[in-house]
Amino acid sequence: MSMAADTRPVADVALQGRFGWRFALSVGAAAAGVLLLAYAVAALLLRGTILWGTNIPFVWGFDLINYTWWIGIANAASLFAVILVLRRHGLRTAVNRFAEAAALAAVAAAALYPILHLGRPWLFYWVLPYPATYQVWPQFRSTLVWDLWGIMSHVIVTSLFWYTGLIPDLATMRDRAAARGRMTTARLYGVFALGWRGSVQHWARHQAAYRLVAALVLPMLVSAQTIVALEFATTLVPDWHQARLPLHVVVTGIPSGLGIVLALAALLRVGLGLSRYIDDADMDLLAKLLASAALGCSYLYAEALLSAALEDPATRAATLARLFGAYGLLHWGGAVLIVLLPQLLWLKALRHRALAAILIGLGAAAGAWLDRFVLVAGGLLRDHLPRIGPLYAPTLPEWMLLLGTVGLFALLMLLFARLIPVVSMFETRHEESEAEVP
Repeated sequence: MSMAADTRPVADVALQGRFGWRFALSVGAAAAGVLLLAYAVAALLLRGTILWGTNIPFVWGFDLINYTWWIGIANAASLFAVILVLRRHGLRTAVNRFAEAAALAAVAAAALYPILHLGRPWLFYWVLPYPATYQVWPQFRSTLVWDLWGIMSHVIVTSLFWYTGLIPDLATMRDRAAARGRMTTARLYGVFALGWRGSVQHWARHQAAYRLVAALVLPMLVSAQTIVALEFATTLVPDWHQARLPLHVVVTGIPSGLGIVLALAALLRVGLGLSRYIDDADMDLLAKLLASAALGCSYLYAEALLSAALEDPATRAATLARLFGAYGLLHWGGAVLIVLLPQLLWLKALRHRALAAILIGLGAAAGAWLDRFVLVAGGLLRDHLPRIGPLYAPTLPEWMLLLGTVGLFALLMLLFARLIPVVSMFETRHEESEAEVP
């Protein structure tokens, strides 16, 4: 067996008894974030949305901003993984497993916000499609119902895609845990491996199902992200009535998802010692993809300036207020982080530095968050009614919710790295068997 095809170090990461003090410290920090989230949710349930900084006309704030941001990360990570599988690209071996896990964790963080911003979250079941005897609910023209179907379809299809790709590796973990005498662990892995034995029939069915689910993810991703953008179009805000908005939301979300995947690749490569499986060539290609996607976003920002000059007077005034008004600095700061910062990755020296890759990847994600902030708060800056209150500014409970969902995302990814192989072992062996080994 060649060194590249030997996947025992990948399995050893999940099978080792302890991860060390660094992992324990990271779990503690992420768990503290989850506790912060629990406190913020409890305070919201007790006192209501009066704790938030929303006011007329800023009826939407961090709730919709963070929701669209997390959904953008999830969609971009899923889209990236799906394209690699459908094209059978070699990069899928290194990054698909944790890219899919990041998409699921981001969806879990995003799913909280549509419920929390209801004002009365305990009545969330009103959006469920159950028999409405009195014809009061559900209201299928409500964007909350769109959120329900978008999130549920995202969770179901993405989970199927992730789990289907896991089955052969879960069987490998079952066998290796049994070989070490850890029978309880072997039984747990065996339950989720669904009796996998690696027969020709098993492989044929697995590959057909894997590609079928991957093909189902593509229309789901486009529809889910478009639904999020169309929620804006159902309002009377002039700046949101443009056909370019769904495209803007989808395209500017791609650098955020790729940035998170790049940061995770660098962290896993260094933290778990997996440089043999996530090698320099993988990091080079992933960094160049991020830089290229960021460069594509520059056309959208240029088109926004052009549309501001060609639209009707009301839309032009609203667009100019968003670009150069009270939140104009945040808009251009987000553009710099999304478009210009990732261009540093064309430098080979930075692509091979883990710290640089992490900072640039997180910077691209932060730029997408600023873009969502300006899209929501800046779009409401100039409405049909005169503004009588102060500008929107998030309060401490809103920041606690954001930091809490970040902690939830980090905790889910840490548990994933602790329990499941972060690199696809069967894809690694398959790719090596097709290559010419000297």
